Amino acid sequence: MRILIRGAGDLATGIAYRLYKCGFEIIMAETKVPLTVRRTIAFSRAVYEGNAEVEHVTAKLTDGPEQIDDRIKKGYIPLLVDPGLKYLKEYKANVVVDAILAKKNLGTTIDAAEFVIGVGPGFTAGKDCHVVVETMRGHNLGKVIHEGCAIPNTGIPAEVGGYSVERIIRASADGLYEPVVKIGDHVEKDQIIAYSGGKPVRALMSGIVRGMLQPGVNVTIGMKCGDIDARCEEEYCYTISDKARAIGGGVLEAIMEHFNGEKHIL
Repeated sequence: MRILIRGAGDLATGIAYRLYKCGFEIIMAETKVPLTVRRTIAFSRAVYEGNAEVEHVTAKLTDGPEQIDDRIKKGYIPLLVDPGLKYLKEYKANVVVDAILAKKNLGTTIDAAEFVIGVGPGFTAGKDCHVVVETMRGHNLGKVIHEGCAIPNTGIPAEVGGYSVERIIRASADGLYEPVVKIGDHVEKDQIIAYSGGKPVRALMSGIVRGMLQPGVNVTIGMKCGDIDARCEEEYCYTISDKARAIGGGVLEAIMEHFNGEKHIL
């Protein structure tokens, strides 16, 4: 079975990893300039670097659909720059998973494949996709929703290590983003950790830098550009998160339920 995943950020990567490990053929489609904050555990960085390895699984930048079969045969996840899915028919995907996490639908339709999954807010099961998978941390994280929508985006970051809004690094001005620390570095509250548009960006808390935009991208004031983790576990900077694994499990459940019907072993 072949599965197309829109987006290749950290959560989409968690989904791709879980499905790949279960034996599915995975294709990923990204934008020309990905703005993934947790770059070290995202396949999206293959757009810049040519390939990206996450937990011993490698995504490889692929020029066109004609290279897909060869990439898959060699054990890679082919990643194409195709935000508008102009190659949709050539992908021949049985399943489309929209994991862009834009908090809104950017063009996915329920007829894009035999089975279409919307990840997070912005999708309605039965309208623009067959099912939705919940992305909000809490009791229902990873739940498969057959009717209705995921919990709307609150605009308030989930609490990690006892911190919420303080852990998010945001641009201080419009312009080029230039970090002065890197993922894995320990920082202190009020420390200058980047410049955006020439203005300093300061840490709102102490901890380890878990995510940071790559240098030289254009940002707008208030845009999320990174995050700090008070738990200070370096491993968390380079491994798939609990949230991504849970969402990946929800996507896997939805696919197995759809293609296997409601068969249960008693």
